[in-house]
This record gives sequence, C-alpha cells and structure tokens, in this order.
Amino acid sequence: MDVREKSSGEKRLTPWMGSYRSMMDRCYRKTAPNYPAYGGRGISVCGEWHDPEVFGIWAEANGFQKGLTLERKDVNGNYCPENCTWATPKQQANNRRNTIILEWNGERKSVHQWAGEMGVSASTLKNRYYLGWSVKEILSLPVTRRKPRRGNTNA
Repeated sequence: MDVREKSSGEKRLTPWMGSYRSMMDRCYRKTAPNYPAYGGRGISVCGEWHDPEVFGIWAEANGFQKGLTLERKDVNGNYCPENCTWATPKQQANNRRNTIILEWNGERKSVHQWAGEMGVSASTLKNRYYLGWSVKEILSLPVTRRKPRRGNTNA
C-alpha cells in the first residue's frame, strides 16, 4: 500500500495521514503544543506504527472514515492496535483524562452522557459532583430553578 493515492494525475496524502502525523508529532516533537500531554508524560507509538504503511493497513482494516479521529481506549496507554480505535468527536469527548465518569445502577457513563439522558445540563451535574454530592444525589435529586434576583430584567 502506498501512503499516497493518485487523483486526477496528482498525488495527495491518504485521508488517515493527518491522524498519523498528529499522533507522531504529539508523541515525539518536543516543541509541539500538545507534547506535554502525550510524549511528555510517556505516551509513545508502538514500533510497528512507525511505518506509515503499516499504520495505514491497520487504519483501513479498522473502520477509518473521514470525520473520525484516532482515539486511545485507555487515555493513559500508548498508541498501538490493541489500544486504538476510530471515534467521532463526540465519542472522544467522553474519553478524556478529565472526563467525570459516574457509575449508578450498574451503568457507567460520563456526566455529559447522563445529562443528555436525563434532560439536564452537564454543568448542573458537574457542580453537584464538585460539591461532593454522592452519585445517587447527583443523578436522582430533581433540578430546581432559582428565582431571578431582584432587579434582573431577564426574567
């Protein structure tokens, strides 16, 4: 497999090449803005993926489509076939180091997933979490609306 595909007589990079370059950049280029969160804390790329053609074969065999991004299942793990998948931006937002995961009644979901399911704002659930509420309180107590302050013309 060639990492370039021909189109109208010109060569251009395959669609997954941007993900490949970003992965290598954030893990190995010390001047990259996001290096501290990746290479700077020990995240690396497996040896076989240092060859872009090998990465490309994996990418295409594992569901690469335009609009998807490379995601590590374990956000503290390395880039390798066992720890990576293709995900939508929304899926990736639920798999970050700072994502708050709540487990209740046998279900594990991010605050954003719970909020969407419950029809409340994620900020309400996050505020409850940071105030030290129990998971049961965070997810089961009703959301109350505050009365507008005196002099508030936005009521």
